[in-house]
Amino acid sequence: MDLSYGPEYEAFRGEVKAFLDAEWPLKGDEAKLDLQGQAVAFRKKGIAAGYLARSIPRHYGGSEQEADSLKAQVIREEFARARAPMEAMGIGTMMLVPTLLERGEEWQRERWVEDTVLGNTAWCQGYSEPGAGSDLASLKTKAELDGDDWVINGQKIWTSGAQHADFMFILCRTEPGEKKHGGISYLLLDMKQPGIDVRPLRQMTGGADFNEVFFSDVRTPKDWIVGKRGEGWLVSRTTLKHERNSIGNAAQAQGTFRNILKLAKQSTIDGKPAIENPAIRQRLATLEGYVQAHVYSGYRQMTAGLRGEDAGMIQLMNKLHSTNIGQEVAKIAVDLLGDGALTDPSQGARGLFAGPENAAGWVGQYMSSLGVAIAGGTGNIQRNVIAERGLGLPRDYFADAHKR
Repeated sequence: MDLSYGPEYEAFRGEVKAFLDAEWPLKGDEAKLDLQGQAVAFRKKGIAAGYLARSIPRHYGGSEQEADSLKAQVIREEFARARAPMEAMGIGTMMLVPTLLERGEEWQRERWVEDTVLGNTAWCQGYSEPGAGSDLASLKTKAELDGDDWVINGQKIWTSGAQHADFMFILCRTEPGEKKHGGISYLLLDMKQPGIDVRPLRQMTGGADFNEVFFSDVRTPKDWIVGKRGEGWLVSRTTLKHERNSIGNAAQAQGTFRNILKLAKQSTIDGKPAIENPAIRQRLATLEGYVQAHVYSGYRQMTAGLRGEDAGMIQLMNKLHSTNIGQEVAKIAVDLLGDGALTDPSQGARGLFAGPENAAGWVGQYMSSLGVAIAGGTGNIQRNVIAERGLGLPRDYFADAHKR
């Protein structure tokens, strides 16, 4: 197996490094901007150079580069090393933008894609409801046409970032006479309007990343629909595909592993660096094995894409594997923190970039890692799909018995 990139791509790596050396960090007046302003300014430079928004046409604010998964991987690696901003992180970029490019109308792409990629526009996702989380097709939120508007009534829950979002992409039941999957439409709506009540859900971390959102006669224009009326389930499959690919990105697993190594080097056990403790070293070695397996699975997925082949179950496996790695990192971190694991997670910044001094961030990460197993499809459902469709195992006896 040859995992080298070859002379052509190593030469390209040199070009990316040279760009980053020249443009990041920003200089002059741009360096005086706030963090958001700096990120937007640099992203524009990255797009102009052809390194960011590569799959997005220039007409929609992208750099419109020829598809090349190896070049994209080189860019990710070098931007990560330089800690330079890439496309804006979040639901809008990783889920809505590719959905609009694949299934949206021309005017929808022109209006929302560029601002979303740059980070000027924030989105939230209106999917889950009480009683319709894993069984999403059971959703009850309704949208009815009234002249040139859809009128929306209902409730969504576990809506990440709804309190800060400018817009929402939402699944609503628009065809009450149709069966579960057939009566759903994929709508876009403005979150800054009357009739929307966002109520934060307080988490055990002390934060409130999730919300429940209530809609009372909320209106959105008739043409703010992605895909055809009643075909929202098909559009939502596109969105979830991109969500799972993002969550399952091996680069995230590599980053968290580097940070847990840093924590092990800076923490102590019996007066010595924790990295020297045999039990900790064994756990870290085992974890690294899983991380490397995840990386190579990512190569398999990338290779399939390069060949124009369907990666199949690898995509689901990578998403599941990524969340498992994140949970194991969090468990090791809590053990390394010792008494620091009792720190109030709301008192520090979440993130895996700091050592023991950011105990609150690590505790928050531990608690959050439990929830990531639900995002983009719960772990148990992922396992069922992999077992039944990937391995050809029979369906669960009790699930079939329940139908009988």
